[in-house]
Amino acid sequence: MRICVVALGKIGLPLAVQFASKGHEVTGADVDERVVALVNDGAEPFPGEHDLDVRLKEAVAQGRLSATTDTAAAVAGAEAVVLVVPLYVCADGTPDFGWMDAATREVARGLRSGTLVSYETTLPVGTTRSRWAPMLEEGSGLRAGRDFSLVFSPERVLTGRVFADLRRYPKLVGGLDEASARAGAVFYEQVLDFDVRDDLPRPNGVWDLGSAEAAELAKLAETTYRDVNIGLANQFARFADRSGIDIRAVIEACNSQPYSHIHQPGIAVGGHCIPVYPRMYLWNDPSATVVAAAREANAAMPGYAVTRLAEAYGELAGAEVLVLGAAYRGGVKETAFSGVFGVVGALRSAGAVPYVADPLYTDAELAGLGLTPHAGQQVTALVVQADHEEYATLGAEDFPGVRVLVDGRRVTDPERWGGVRRIVLGAPA
Repeated sequence: MRICVVALGKIGLPLAVQFASKGHEVTGADVDERVVALVNDGAEPFPGEHDLDVRLKEAVAQGRLSATTDTAAAVAGAEAVVLVVPLYVCADGTPDFGWMDAATREVARGLRSGTLVSYETTLPVGTTRSRWAPMLEEGSGLRAGRDFSLVFSPERVLTGRVFADLRRYPKLVGGLDEASARAGAVFYEQVLDFDVRDDLPRPNGVWDLGSAEAAELAKLAETTYRDVNIGLANQFARFADRSGIDIRAVIEACNSQPYSHIHQPGIAVGGHCIPVYPRMYLWNDPSATVVAAAREANAAMPGYAVTRLAEAYGELAGAEVLVLGAAYRGGVKETAFSGVFGVVGALRSAGAVPYVADPLYTDAELAGLGLTPHAGQQVTALVVQADHEEYATLGAEDFPGVRVLVDGRRVTDPERWGGVRRIVLGAPA
């Protein structure tokens, strides 16, 4: 097949490479000229995605993958179009469709009869039918479900392990109509591989959920569940702090039977998905009080961590504090909704002087994020914000003068911090 992937970001580019690896002719379309140039050179535009570098080079060298900034032209030559353009949510929880609208209009300009269009970006329920179908029809003069097929098929992968996740999880598809769903299923069966799994209610592969709306809700529901679960774990952790209980031991005990699957608490919930999609769900369902409460609980954790620091340290005004980790999770160079911003903001509000260090970021990159890089300044307190593996080997000797450590990820080794008051969220001090 001739396939167009719109947006060559941290999900779109691995998808394009995966499709090319199955023998298809793939054109990636992106508005960023730098990304397009790097892809055409066989060079990954961003680090950290396992096996992407090797597989990208192979796809480009074999002539199966190229990139362009001309989305409409790429669509015009494609039998299938997959959109992975990011959708953002404004501060008030309203989805910002700007980039998606622009991309959809470009797709419509190049759309030809018989093409399959698949949206993989997470959407509020009803968006595929009520927003994208009319926009594609208006821009192309074609009829969705009659002249072209339209489906929603959410990505269910984690950056850093996209290729493995594409194999592991069923591919969910929801069509605008039955014919679109069949076309979507046939497409994904030809571009993906699936591991055999015995723990699923039906065989691994492509699962038709019956409608675009059901597939949209499936993605929102599974991500919102994680946010609510973490919110509950964080509530448990705060109670455990007041009660002198180690919440990790409690959670391990609870999860020893099959009816409990409590997640781990932590200083923040970051990334493009978990902090965002519950708000998207709330836009659809503002009466979901459980979802709203969990989102509020998780958003409050960076401030809570600084409160714990102040309780152990004393007055924070003028205190120089080093925050370890700008990334939202260990080993991934990404700061989307990272807890570092909430922690630094809370420290500044308390009058402290916060510095930030991260093994994945240069000082210039940290400064570009509005953070003050640590350049060897003497600090008297530490806050671990990201669970980078490097932090497991740090100890008191690496930070002479530090009095208090708040480990927001339970990643530090207590044996290495003699003489320092070590605070772990959800554990006795």
